[in-house]
Order: sequence, then structure tokens, then C-alpha cells
Amino acid sequence: MLSSLIAKAVQDFAMIAPGDRILIAASGGKDSTALAFDFSRRVRYSRVPFEIEAVHIETELSPASVRPNLSRLFAEWEVPFHVIDFSVRERLKPGRKMNCYWCSTQRRTELINFAVHNGFNKLALGHHLDDIIETLFMNMMQKGEISTMIPVMPYRKYPLTILRPLALVEERQIIRFIAGMNLEGSTCTCSYGDKSARKEIRERIRLMTKDNSSVKRLIFRSLSKVNTEYLL
Repeated sequence: MLSSLIAKAVQDFAMIAPGDRILIAASGGKDSTALAFDFSRRVRYSRVPFEIEAVHIETELSPASVRPNLSRLFAEWEVPFHVIDFSVRERLKPGRKMNCYWCSTQRRTELINFAVHNGFNKLALGHHLDDIIETLFMNMMQKGEISTMIPVMPYRKYPLTILRPLALVEERQIIRFIAGMNLEGSTCTCSYGDKSARKEIRERIRLMTKDNSSVKRLIFRSLSKVNTEYLL
């Protein structure tokens, strides 16, 4: 199921072109691990020739077990693996407090810089269907705008395109896949994420959709079927 949904996303959104050099952002979590596993197989059998490598961002907030586990997995999968090590706290400006947004911004900056400097033209992230829907409602309720993370997003400032191959995959499908394959996926234990606004939105969506897959996919589909005649 997971592989077929990734294949559909790759095809529907034209994610891979001949000669692409794709960098996979490997956090060590279940989402990026499932993505990396699939792409490690896909790159071998795809009719479209492309290359993949993976990179892990390690900070003082990273669980100690993640790096060795990823090193082992990518060695088994024969995928070149890199590690970037830096301190998130040291980058905080005086008077600022640590939060999820700051941490993710610093990580994303490192990913982009590494990708650009090493000749990758695409960066694959592990955001799934639920992440995309949650972001949609977060932006509506907190920013007053209709926007979300899209499956393929070319950067304007960099020669780099963001890919989200898990865009059609629900989180629970990833959980089942990881368990079925006996793979390890670490969970963020950082205390700064305990009161994350995303967790609150996630619960609201769960109550609204009753966790119905069809409803979630209709919400996702609506993002590409916007009737502007009935918008301000």
C-alpha cells in the first residue's frame, strides 16, 4: 500500500525526472525512514534514472540512538549517508526562547545549504497527508490564509525543489508499514514540542473528520479544486 501510494504521488506530481540528484532528509523518525526505505528500492528499479543520498541533522536535542541506527540502515540499503552536527541553542538570539518553529527553521537551512553545495537539485522530506491537512488548518486558523505544504515546491531563491513523496500516505499507514517491516523510527522527545500548536490542530481535525480516510482525502483533493468564484 505505502509503495503504491508513493508511486502514485511520484507520477501524479511528476516528482522525478531523468538525471535528478535527490537528497533525502533523514530525521530518524518513522516518516523519513519509510520514505528512505521506499526510495532505496525505487532508485534500483525505476525506468527513470536518478540518484539518491541521505543526510541526518544532529543537534544536542537529538536522541543518542538515532545516528547509529540510521548509519546501519543506510549501509544495508546501500545509500550514501551524511551527518550534519550543530547546536540549535547556540543560534538563539539573546532573549529568545527555544521552540519547534525555530528548531525546524535551523534544520531546514542546513538541509538546503548542504543540498545546494553538493549538487542536489531536489530535497525529499517526510511530510505525509496528515501533515499537509494540519498545515492547511493551522494557516487558516492562525494566519488567516489558505495555504499548506505542497507535494512539489520549487524554491525561488535556490536551485532546489522540495519533494513530499508521502503526500498521499496517511500517518497510520506509515505506522503499520514501519511495524510490519520491523524498522525503527524514533519519536521526538524534545520538551519544547509538548505544547505544539500542531498537536492541538491534529486533535481538532480528528474530531471533525472522525479519522475517516475518505474525508481526509477529500480535504486534500479540495486544495487542487478551488472555486475562486465563491471566494473573496
